[in-house]
Amino acid sequence: MDVLLDNIDVYWRGLVGTVGLFVIAAIGSLLLGTLVAGLRVSPVPALRSFGSAYVTIMRNTPLTLVLFFFAFAYPRLELVELPFFTLACIGLTLYTAAFVCEVVRSGINTVPVGQAEAARALGFTFTQTLGQVVLPQAVRAVVPPMTNVQIALLKNTTIASGFAVFNMGNVYSVLSERGYNVLVGLLWVALFFIILVAPLTLLQRRLDARWGVAR
Repeated sequence: MDVLLDNIDVYWRGLVGTVGLFVIAAIGSLLLGTLVAGLRVSPVPALRSFGSAYVTIMRNTPLTLVLFFFAFAYPRLELVELPFFTLACIGLTLYTAAFVCEVVRSGINTVPVGQAEAARALGFTFTQTLGQVVLPQAVRAVVPPMTNVQIALLKNTTIASGFAVFNMGNVYSVLSERGYNVLVGLLWVALFFIILVAPLTLLQRRLDARWGVAR
């Protein structure tokens, strides 16, 4: 307990950094992943190819390499100057969006084809059919896998600690510099992550129980 109380400022700073990265990247990846999933099921071949290429590239690229690019290669391009925190959010968003896309696409595939055909027969465009008919039904089927993707994102935020973004992944280095027991300090970090994951798990169970009955 002394390790936690004596370094509460470090834990708090790390917690704020982790939650900030997670919230921004989670919202961004949900929006971008859903958009890319729409491209993956688009009737336009060029859009489908773009969506497939994006998912293939991002899913097969290590997250460390993605963050490495934004931390060290992007500044050399001399485009818009952004802080490391923003660049880490962009990297996590782009990487996680590929997994969100596949989860959403799998949910879309669970919706009977007749639903989309009926919408088109009523004069709905592709965007209207997807947004008003298919996606609302698909969301009910993707709650468990989508929660798993977001939990993985929460844990992946620690990788950003290696690129000048202070979060829970940096706590051990500060404790080591101050001469505290790093092992005990990391046990507190693990406890913080369990506390952060618990609300996501409860939300998943609640939504799955409600929508599972509806299905």
